[in-house]
Amino acid sequence: MRKYISSCLLLLLFPVCLICRDEVIAGAADGLLLWYQFVLPSLLPFMILVNIMMHTNTISLLAKILGPMMKDFPGVSPKGAFVVLSGFLCGYPMGAKVSADLTAQNQISRTEGSFLLSFCNNASPMFITGILLTEFVPEKELHLPFFLILFLSPLLCGQLFRIYYTHKNKGPFARSGQAEKTPAAHKTAGFPSLLDACLMDSFYGIVRVGLYMMLFSILIQLSGRLLPGHGLTKTIFLSSLEITTGLSLLAELNIPAVCRYVLFMAAVSFGGFCAVFQTSSMIQESGLKILPYTVEKLITTAVTSLFTYLYLWISCIPA
Repeated sequence: MRKYISSCLLLLLFPVCLICRDEVIAGAADGLLLWYQFVLPSLLPFMILVNIMMHTNTISLLAKILGPMMKDFPGVSPKGAFVVLSGFLCGYPMGAKVSADLTAQNQISRTEGSFLLSFCNNASPMFITGILLTEFVPEKELHLPFFLILFLSPLLCGQLFRIYYTHKNKGPFARSGQAEKTPAAHKTAGFPSLLDACLMDSFYGIVRVGLYMMLFSILIQLSGRLLPGHGLTKTIFLSSLEITTGLSLLAELNIPAVCRYVLFMAAVSFGGFCAVFQTSSMIQESGLKILPYTVEKLITTAVTSLFTYLYLWISCIPA
């Protein structure tokens, strides 16, 4: 029955795209433009660099340096410390990709991979400072508090999730997984071949990110035309689909500044359903599950929103 429903929806989607041709073209253009202007230059170099580090001894060196510092907080293994670093610095969906890759290679356990995925897949500092704070938050006195809230909220929520995952792991994540399953070609090939493999893997990943951005931008355009109403509920739904377009939609709402900033922070913390689908595509071969990640991300979003509201209330920010 479910297959027939899916098939009917797909058949219905084709004439809808023909009828709403202008919206489909505009959505595709917007999504690809956002990808080309912001995501491609800011994410691809990090993807290449992280791929190279994962297939050389660099990650082991970083694990030795970072491991002791992150053993107690946030409570990860030496190899897991590399996931924390890349997830918080590189942005969506690099935290998910590195967690999944290390899990698939058995450099970390699947339980630790799930734990790392729960709090390490976040908006990058470049996105927070270059888009959210620069374009949508004119009060400069709010920049540092908002930045800290977006970084500290997942870390604090990660400590809540840690209780569950360490119980499931029957102890702390003190060790890596079993023997590594790094592809033999990467062990024996020279650096040019390794670089080529890392470039192609990064290219494949960044193209997938771009295609998801295009599809969700089209979905926003179609939903904006086909869904009834023009109120707050519809705008919040549309903004939850893709983070960058979502911020622009929220900025147009005629609501108090405090409410707008809480919605901004919630959108950036969650990342949008586009980021959820990107994450799902990155973890498919690792055994990690997307449903627990989504629930944990929603919890982190709620905590981020609460901290933002409390700070604005304490600071007496005018409406």
